[in-house]
Amino acid sequence: MRYSVCASAVYMGTPLADAVRRISALSFSAFEFWSWWDQDMDAVARAIKDTGIAPIGMCTRFVPLNLPERREEYILGLRQSIDAAKKIGCGMLITQVGQALPNVERSAQHECIVEGLRACAPILESEGLTLVVEPLNTQIDHAGYYLDRSQEGFEMIGEVDSPAIRLLFDVYHQQITEGNLIQNITRNIGQIGHIHIAGNPGRHEPYLRSEVCYPTILEALAEEGYRGDVGLEYFPSMQPDESLRKLLQVMPL
Repeated sequence: MRYSVCASAVYMGTPLADAVRRISALSFSAFEFWSWWDQDMDAVARAIKDTGIAPIGMCTRFVPLNLPERREEYILGLRQSIDAAKKIGCGMLITQVGQALPNVERSAQHECIVEGLRACAPILESEGLTLVVEPLNTQIDHAGYYLDRSQEGFEMIGEVDSPAIRLLFDVYHQQITEGNLIQNITRNIGQIGHIHIAGNPGRHEPYLRSEVCYPTILEALAEEGYRGDVGLEYFPSMQPDESLRKLLQVMPL
């Protein structure tokens, strides 16, 4: 395992290319970020080439998957995101599924999301990229979002049945939503494509005041054979460089 620094969160407000250079200077070998369409991707590509750091993930365009009338728009955004990802050597895209539709049965929304992901699977497989679907908590950060529980997410992944579609298990979000973290992770490790961590409450450093014992979580991941990246998607309570230096001291992988 290795850490991937989410530049969009840890270095919020800093130009992405500058954040990439700072992350690399701190001896991290991987980074990720949110939106690509509002970034200077040429500058990001130069920063990657200069530092040798690996871009491991970025978001696809924010188009809901639970609206059938917007599926073609979603797929177009996916193709655009694949092109952007390939230009910088990024192999993973992150997707959300959209806000819950109050007048549509959940079963219908669930099936619509699955059908949309099935339509995306052959595109991703042919391009050699992975799409990770992210559940989010609805109690604090994302009121009204459709997919809040990991179990439904794992059910979707199973129904799609493609190696190119996996779940992003965000420990911060799932601690708020459901708890039972280690069991939910280890029982479904084969369907997890990426991990995010942050302290709760507050979404700050995972090594500061937090009800989640992250050394235990990381140990469980290692024991289950997880060899992916652990994304540091948190909002620092101190200067970002200092925050990351301390993390490497107290939470080495």
